[in-house]
Amino acid sequence: MRINKEIQQYINANLNTDLHSLLLKKSPFPDVSMQELVQQIKGRKVAEKKFPFLNNDDIIFPPNLNLEQASSQDTAEYKAQFFQGEKFIDLTCGFGIDAFFLSQNFSEITLIEQNSELLEIVKHNWEVLGKEANFINQKLEYFLENNTERFNLIYLDPARRDNHNRKVFLLEDLSPNLIEIQEQLSEISDEILIKLSPLIDLQHLVSSLQNISKIWIIAIKNEVKEVLVHVKKSEIEVEISCVNLQSKESEFNFKLNDEKNCKSEFYEPKKYIYIPNNSVLKSGAFNLISEKFQLKKLHPNSHLYTSENLINEFPGRIFEATEINPKEIKKGEKYNIITKNYPLKPEEIKKKYKIKDGGENYLIFSQSQRNKHILKAKLL
Repeated sequence: MRINKEIQQYINANLNTDLHSLLLKKSPFPDVSMQELVQQIKGRKVAEKKFPFLNNDDIIFPPNLNLEQASSQDTAEYKAQFFQGEKFIDLTCGFGIDAFFLSQNFSEITLIEQNSELLEIVKHNWEVLGKEANFINQKLEYFLENNTERFNLIYLDPARRDNHNRKVFLLEDLSPNLIEIQEQLSEISDEILIKLSPLIDLQHLVSSLQNISKIWIIAIKNEVKEVLVHVKKSEIEVEISCVNLQSKESEFNFKLNDEKNCKSEFYEPKKYIYIPNNSVLKSGAFNLISEKFQLKKLHPNSHLYTSENLINEFPGRIFEATEINPKEIKKGEKYNIITKNYPLKPEEIKKKYKIKDGGENYLIFSQSQRNKHILKAKLL
């Protein structure tokens, strides 16, 4: 669809209107359905939070699935700081959020997308934003078979759904199959950047793809959004970066084999309790965290850490905690409940002690190698 002045005014006037009620009405425009209008309103509302640079008049938004699969502006801007060169190509353009930011430090941009309607939307939006590119409506496989150019950076975000629209996670089940095309990719560029599901198994990834130089585990507000893989021929050991955007936490960086060379020491809870952020937990660096920050673990299966002195640089949440007797938990009090390696789930705990969610205080239920513990805690 094309958005003229009248359509844009209608979209702006209904940004806060209930969309279900709108769908029951007749479109005021003979050439634009109400479903199309509602989709544009939805897109503006998504853009407001997910990619605010597109929250503008004249921008066209694709169907919901494309909006959901698109990267956020935060993750795209984060990636862009690491790459520059002459020629950039995105082999799986999609809605083009990653390409828009990753290509900022490149002179020539090529976007490949097999969905012609989606590519037309991206082309229109980039024209609105004053950004140029070579837009090619082709299947990735066909482009690779016929391409004779070399690029400074290849980017791709393989589809994570099979022919039955079921989610898939193994590299060989993605589309395209990364294992099958990795040699073709390395023939046309020395650097390849791949976005993968946050559920990808890191050991499987490292054993399946050649020449991995770095892996970023990127979270936003402690929710892991993606695993980013940099493929580049290098003699150095694979580096892992754990990133928690929109937090004050520092990145946690280490070499792949560092974890194998570390051991944790175990102790009863001390004054401070530490819970790694989810990007660190995804990395599996459980012993490395303990050794690097000189923290003791409560239990091999808890991934809770403790110290007598405060370690401010820790990549995760830090609590000041004291152990309490169950009898000290008063009926009706409000707590945020955290359970780690404890026989009861949060809902069961709330029911047992007749407490409610909320407030500023936390109750941490866990166990050390010796005992079960209930800790009353305050987030620092």
